[in-house]
Amino acid sequence: MRVWTRRRLLTSAATAVSAAGLAATPVLSARAAAGAARPGTGDIADALRALPGLRLIEERQDAEPGYRHFVLGLRQPVDHTNPAAGTFEQRLTLLHTTTDRPTVLTTTGYHAVVPPWRSEPTILLGANQLQVEHRYFGTSRPAGTGYAHLTIRQAADDHHRVVRLFRRLYPGAWISTGSSKGGMATVYHRRFHPQDVDGTVVYSAPNNVDDRDDSAYLRFLETVGTPTGREAVMSAQRRLLLDRAEMVARYEAWAAAHNDTFRIIGSADQAFEIAVLRVLFMFWQRGTPTDVAAIPGPEATTDELYAWLDEWAGLPLYADTAARRYVPYWYQIGTQLGYGDVPTAHVADLLRHSGGIEARNFVPRDIPMTFDAAAMPDIDSWVRRRGSRLLFVNGTQDPAVAEYFNPGGRDSGVLWVAGGNHNIEIANLSPADRASAKEALFRWAGQGAGGQASPQSASRAAL
Repeated sequence: MRVWTRRRLLTSAATAVSAAGLAATPVLSARAAAGAARPGTGDIADALRALPGLRLIEERQDAEPGYRHFVLGLRQPVDHTNPAAGTFEQRLTLLHTTTDRPTVLTTTGYHAVVPPWRSEPTILLGANQLQVEHRYFGTSRPAGTGYAHLTIRQAADDHHRVVRLFRRLYPGAWISTGSSKGGMATVYHRRFHPQDVDGTVVYSAPNNVDDRDDSAYLRFLETVGTPTGREAVMSAQRRLLLDRAEMVARYEAWAAAHNDTFRIIGSADQAFEIAVLRVLFMFWQRGTPTDVAAIPGPEATTDELYAWLDEWAGLPLYADTAARRYVPYWYQIGTQLGYGDVPTAHVADLLRHSGGIEARNFVPRDIPMTFDAAAMPDIDSWVRRRGSRLLFVNGTQDPAVAEYFNPGGRDSGVLWVAGGNHNIEIANLSPADRASAKEALFRWAGQGAGGQASPQSASRAAL
């Protein structure tokens, strides 16, 4: 079985962009150039060690030519409004080229990805890249078992402190970016600290304004793709539930073989049912026409059905080893972010467990959850009325953006990849939209169309 995340983050962004024919800015090949900190200050590693509260954990020898790769730890307040609440160490990774290039601030919204990867804006700009692990994920966990300080504002304040600190070394233009939940976190950072960066590129970010109203998601899933494709997915769901006994027994055998359990969700039977319900969303989130043709039909064996469910819903995600890693995600869903719903009428007679795919099912019952209904309307209102220098890139076939951000401020917009799913980039846009997106990115970064620094940005970097 293969554990799924919301995005295949280990896929090389460089490969994807190169294949699409985008012209990335050349990076320096000389390690001496990559090692330079601000003029006259010596090696970048020494400059990093001199930053207050920052620990240089490791310099990895796996960066591509022209870059150096550092794993860092930054001491952050647990509660940015209360110094007495203590601190925790937040994991960062830095891909450093030179301090006179722009810097891209990125996050997955989850755990940091330590093997080196460059986001699309980083590639296009030939930029430095600073990745921030989201608080409460991976190693960036405050002490204790609760999540009281896991809020969008606290995470935004984490990003704010990162930018303020690293601007000492990287005084040029800053661009923020993220995809899916990472894109959401990027928007929230801009909401509370709008002047921290010079522009923002957000990919495939949901915007669940009113968690009580899931009609947009339901309408999307009832019309996405073709009638034949939709029927094939729903028929596969019914077959899986009709063969529940065999499927659950197989699931339990897998868990036993891997010393895994189902204490968080409650049972293998409930975990299996949740996976079957979520596969409708997750298939269309990443599926292609080729994948539609491969959906198990009426003659499919139970082996084929089980493998298909595992491929698209990621069965290990609902057993405790993986589920425990994502409790912070579901806590955020159930307290501020909200979540969409999926159609269930076609399988209603086969369901056994209440609550469906609600966030409460994924968070241990001893962790209290109270939903903040004002959080997302506040974000949405800011984006619509005041959000500037924001570019949203979405796919027309992605159910995650059935509700999407619609910026109304200056120098902002939404661009759509026709037929695109959750895994899209600027490279996938139409030629005209791709050119428009790149022009905005270069302009925000103070560069010309070829990625060269403008005289103004070069002067600022030399200060």
